[in-house]
Amino acid sequence: MNKVMFILFLIVFATTNIKAQQNILPGAYQTSKYFPLLKNKRVGLFTNQTAIVGKSHLIDTLLKAGIKIQKVFTPEHGLRGTADAGEKVNDALDEKTGIQIVSLYGKKNAPAKEDLEDIDILLFDVQDVGARFYTYINSLQYFMESAMANNKPLLVLDRPNPNGHYVDGPILEMPFVSGVGKQSIPIVYGMTIGEYALMLRGEKWMKMDSSKANQNANWYLQIIRNKNYTHQSMYTLPIAPSPNLPNMSSILWYPTTCLVEGTVMSEGRGTANAFAYIGHPSITNKSFSFTPNPRVGAMSSKLYGQKCYGWDLTIKTPPKDKIDLALIIEMYKSFPQKDSFFLEPKTKEPTAYFFNKLSGNANLMQQLKDGISEVEIRKSWEPGLTAFKKIRKKYLLYE
Repeated sequence: MNKVMFILFLIVFATTNIKAQQNILPGAYQTSKYFPLLKNKRVGLFTNQTAIVGKSHLIDTLLKAGIKIQKVFTPEHGLRGTADAGEKVNDALDEKTGIQIVSLYGKKNAPAKEDLEDIDILLFDVQDVGARFYTYINSLQYFMESAMANNKPLLVLDRPNPNGHYVDGPILEMPFVSGVGKQSIPIVYGMTIGEYALMLRGEKWMKMDSSKANQNANWYLQIIRNKNYTHQSMYTLPIAPSPNLPNMSSILWYPTTCLVEGTVMSEGRGTANAFAYIGHPSITNKSFSFTPNPRVGAMSSKLYGQKCYGWDLTIKTPPKDKIDLALIIEMYKSFPQKDSFFLEPKTKEPTAYFFNKLSGNANLMQQLKDGISEVEIRKSWEPGLTAFKKIRKKYLLYE
């Protein structure tokens, strides 16, 4: 292919991608499919800043249509998506609309019975990024459990998964269940939030009242699907899903580099490229440097004010079909004090290590320490991934 033809190819490829991106419409855009179900109902809406319909927020879209929003429930980072990771968020009144906001990342993680007494139907719309340790899928489970326990119908407005085109990583083992992992799924599970909701219900992974035998079967759940989306779609998010995933580079690297949170290295919080800037003051074989400092959504984290040397992943293309395990191995090998690489808990129990909570078991940490090759580590993941993919296949809504 000569230079002119190659340039023409790139132009056509870029134009096709842009057109495909424009044609993908999240569930919230399919108003004809869910507005009739909300008409004359008191709606409880679980959402945050990501619930965009065109240039408007879903709240404004619903109110403009005359739909009654009784309450808004919010996940980690709050309604506006500006609270720090792990920061508890309080209940409030929305200044713009006067609607009551109930935080489900503060004193409680699910609506209480009294929260739902004046609600007829529940609506869920939050942009996920497809990594097990991203807490929105936990929030989805808690919300579904409360909806089912209180027999409130639930509509999930689906959104494309930017990491929905592959499945990879170790499977979470149940002793390692935590706030960054509740179910036995791999780090990258390749499902939209709607598909994952179907799996939670279908596999009976939700907490249920054993005295109500038909609770699951009788409860109403409907997924409003994305339009023109498949699991090969490379979807660009129109708005940051959380403060420390500010751009697509961070979002695509996140399934790999979130593991760095379980180490003493900086994962780039306190910079404009969290999860794409990785480093530590003691790294000596890298020339790239950055200095993390407090900023909105990342007011405190590791190594603030210290110059860190390491990796600028914004100039590197993330792998399209796997976690970059070779990069994690390289980071471990580059760190001079191997015995202090992993954040150490007080109890020293395997289940207490944050790295193990993120990876879902104690195997990966030990494999890194033992110098096991990427090929052998991946081989150890294969049985679990094969079993998960069989389960996943039952709930896929998209090609």
